[in-house]
Amino acid sequence: MSAPDLPGRARVVIIGGGVIGCSVAYHLAHEGWTDVVVLERDRLTSGTTWHAAGLMTCFGSTSETSTGIRLYSRDLYARLEAETGVSTGFKPVGLIEAAADADRQHEYRRVAAFQRHFGLEVEEIGPQEMSDLFPWAKTDDLLSGFYVPGDGRVNPVDLTQSLARGAKDLGVRIVEGVRVEDVLVSTGPTGGIGRVTGVRVATDSTGDTAEIEAEYVVNCTGMWARELAEKSGVVVPNQAAEHYYLITDTIEGLDPNAPVFEDPAAHGYYREEGGGMMVGLFEPRAAAWAVDGIPAGTSFTTLKPDWDRMSPFLETAMARVPVTLDAGVRTFFCGPESFTPDLMPAVGEAPSLRNYFVAAGMNSVGILSAGGLGRVLAHWIISGLPDVDVTAWDVARFRADQLEPSYRRDRTTEILGTVYAAHTPGKQLRTARDRLLSPVHQRLVEHGGLLREVSGWEGADWFAGRGVEPVAEPTWGRAPWFEQWAEEHRTVREGVGLMDMSFMAKFAVLGKAAGPMLDHLSAGEVNGEPGWLTYTQWLNDDGRIEADLTVGKITDERMFVIASDTGHGHVRALLDRAADGRDVTIRDLTAEVGQLNLQGPLSRDVLAGLTDADLSTEAWPFRGVREIEVAGVPVICARITYLGELGYELYADAARCLELYDALLADERVRPVGLKALASLRMEKAYRDYGHDIDNTDCPLDVGLGFAVAWDTDFRGKQALLARKASFPSTHRLVQVRLTDPEPLLHHAEPVLRDGVVVGYVRAASYGWTLGAAVGLAFVTSDAPVTKDWLDAGSWQVDIAGERHAAEVSLRPMYDPTSARVRA
Repeated sequence: MSAPDLPGRARVVIIGGGVIGCSVAYHLAHEGWTDVVVLERDRLTSGTTWHAAGLMTCFGSTSETSTGIRLYSRDLYARLEAETGVSTGFKPVGLIEAAADADRQHEYRRVAAFQRHFGLEVEEIGPQEMSDLFPWAKTDDLLSGFYVPGDGRVNPVDLTQSLARGAKDLGVRIVEGVRVEDVLVSTGPTGGIGRVTGVRVATDSTGDTAEIEAEYVVNCTGMWARELAEKSGVVVPNQAAEHYYLITDTIEGLDPNAPVFEDPAAHGYYREEGGGMMVGLFEPRAAAWAVDGIPAGTSFTTLKPDWDRMSPFLETAMARVPVTLDAGVRTFFCGPESFTPDLMPAVGEAPSLRNYFVAAGMNSVGILSAGGLGRVLAHWIISGLPDVDVTAWDVARFRADQLEPSYRRDRTTEILGTVYAAHTPGKQLRTARDRLLSPVHQRLVEHGGLLREVSGWEGADWFAGRGVEPVAEPTWGRAPWFEQWAEEHRTVREGVGLMDMSFMAKFAVLGKAAGPMLDHLSAGEVNGEPGWLTYTQWLNDDGRIEADLTVGKITDERMFVIASDTGHGHVRALLDRAADGRDVTIRDLTAEVGQLNLQGPLSRDVLAGLTDADLSTEAWPFRGVREIEVAGVPVICARITYLGELGYELYADAARCLELYDALLADERVRPVGLKALASLRMEKAYRDYGHDIDNTDCPLDVGLGFAVAWDTDFRGKQALLARKASFPSTHRLVQVRLTDPEPLLHHAEPVLRDGVVVGYVRAASYGWTLGAAVGLAFVTSDAPVTKDWLDAGSWQVDIAGERHAAEVSLRPMYDPTSARVRA
């Protein structure tokens, strides 16, 4: 294509003409943004869309965002042909999800209860009913199945063409055969955060290039997303892997309207295809492909099957549907699909580059997510804000080290295998571990810490004891190690515990403008007198929460910010954008500074024996922060807690953290405690955790954080929050939930019922060893304002895998509601 055939400018350039790129274009056009061009390096659907299996299934998620996106997609695909005249091939033939073991059955019962709340029609059926609906499968050894009559199948190529037609009919331009070489960026006169200005494309095989000016660029390039993004300094560590399916010869009597059948325990999914049976595979150990980069010329690519590796998995899958063993094989297909390190999509605006958006890393659910994801991203581009919870999907979560070839190769072999694994609590990823180690990692191991990955770091979940090897089997129920967990919980409530939290994100913000900048970012007042630490939220222009963190002021020109590990990248992006054009220096201290938390009613006594500082409440009240020495180690010491007791957070140079840890632990009253205790202690006190029980769709008032708002300061989002305050209390609020029976356990996503009607669900939960039962934080909705009287007037239950359990609910923390212990 010659340069004159290309537009010189477009408001939005979408790179990639697969199903995702076409959906984004379609939804932008429907919102009135028609100055959009889609650039496809070959032809529409080349890459991975063309060979997708075409499942349109909603069942299987306990994410409100994912469930909503899939339901929207299914509805869109059903009605799209009427709009565009191009069939999507959608057939609502139904889905049967088989449960072959007790863990999967329990998981699916939980999923079914959760998704029914959001409108998915799903019922549990027995082996005979499964056989009646899908008689080709062997079902007598299965426990049950979960039948979704509205799910089904779609033709990926037809769907993409239908979306493209809908976009073109509204004015979007789609250009095939154009390869984007790079995204163009301007950084401004003083550097800082860059902004996209367009793209550079190859116009022909001679190497000639042309440029298209653009305000927004959207990277929808699938398995090429990492390489393209890396050119602009954006981290998208998706990795291509082999994906297999076969199609048998014609099977007599095979009904083209038979439901899709999935048996994850047998690694397989099954559906009719051209008179034969498609048998798709998600093997437990996969193979990465093209780790060093997608080969030039890759387009409608097939890969040579690895028969030796795949034969055992294929045999297991085909044995579930024995008729496939006797039928000939028409096609045995292997093609590339891309996966992210945590099996979540890479979505949103790049943290380091304004107006550079990403929608990639679909982890084999691109077809069934494309409709809803296109809507979400179009809204995000147009409004500047997502309208669903994207905390788990935000592209800002990735780290630069995840781009390393060895990391991508090793993690991909394992993460693809989790697609069809049972998601029993306690399961861990084992590849690409021991990359980020706490300064006191050696001691965590010596004391028998059960290590788990915490945003790439190794953190101790609980401790078996010095010299004891920790053992934990995944389970939905109680486990032997619960005794250690309970003891660590009680240690903090009654004595003093030492917790390593060096994985927390830590930033120094320096300069005369640091205080005013952070004061405007923060809904709380953070720029008062030095020596104070403030718990606060950072809001967007709509008054909804972007970050939940603490800000400390050491001097007028020296501030520090402490955020969660999961919020690291997003908080850094918010800081960088706020600092753009200001005389402010931001230093990421996460790896340089360790964090040790000494917590419990005896923490003051222990600390007093190691420092000359006056720790009395009069001299050092709650939220006070000072620079002192503890056991001869210089630290920033903050009197603050996330566990609901008197406590201190100690920040020390990483090189001296081990010395400090040993000095604290030398006091026989101190015991190391892990992250399971953190979860149960904070849940009893109803402390919030961004990305788990609060997210970017929430405002501080609805989630009980109005106390942290300084209404007399000028903060971002204030006007929007004032408008909500005028109509508060709202009809949807976060509440604490406690089961009245001490035996059942809560995890998350359990529906909450008031007077027998589902009004919300548990966002996060743990066991409350002090309160004597499982405890959670749930978001509930009503037609009337959610008040204490409304809560008290109802009879409350929680649905756990289809069984209802009595509960009590509260707007106030059930443990120490006045925080007397914290301020002692």
